[in-house]
Amino acid sequence: MLSKAQIKYIQSLQHKKYRQKFGQFIAEGDKIVQELLQSGKDVQAVYATRDWLLDHRELAESATGMDVQEVEPPALKQLSSLSTPNQALALVNIPPASEPVLSGQVTIVLETIQDPGNLGTIIRIADWFGIRQIICSPDCVDAYNAKTIQSTMGSIMRIPVIVKDILELLAANKHIPSYAATLHGDNIAGTPKITEGLILIGNESRGLGEKVLALCSHRITIPRIGQAESLNAAVAAGIICGRLLI
Repeated sequence: MLSKAQIKYIQSLQHKKYRQKFGQFIAEGDKIVQELLQSGKDVQAVYATRDWLLDHRELAESATGMDVQEVEPPALKQLSSLSTPNQALALVNIPPASEPVLSGQVTIVLETIQDPGNLGTIIRIADWFGIRQIICSPDCVDAYNAKTIQSTMGSIMRIPVIVKDILELLAANKHIPSYAATLHGDNIAGTPKITEGLILIGNESRGLGEKVLALCSHRITIPRIGQAESLNAAVAAGIICGRLLI
């Protein structure tokens, strides 16, 4: 049985300031917890229902050096920040901050992405296309938000998310091609494939800021055929990666 102190601690990780303070985040869901255990990543604890532990007995028994506890569904619901709790929840250490390497690879750069589902999906898209890092402006939604983690479907453990000032990044790396997604740029269909560069995606409603656009070497557009005002940020990221990388 979980103690009141454990419950309070896990619930505190639903808030960004405590995730930053304690250096841990919550990962919820059958697939994500399985991936974490299989990957040997820095999982500190797993809390799951009896049915989940029985279905994944070998995986749970192989989890050495971590706390694995059976919890009743009502207790798991108490720990969850999701409207529909899953059968398993893991506490995972946040990877240490790292410096981005921009030369010789493609990087997705995000400015002021606010929706955790969008960020999680973009992380998953990066994983699909073999992009090895994502850079977020400081005002993006937290990458370790529970909804973001769930949306990544496990990709969060393979794709580092680095927080950087975008203007400073662009100003210091003018030799790296930068491709800004806008409504009024060059048709992406005519843009050559790339093996190095920054793909910039902006805020869901406002797009990229003018100061960021001014520092980008290329402005690209996904041609609109119908009447939709704009594309979802994650959808746009997927189309752009498919065009520029394959």
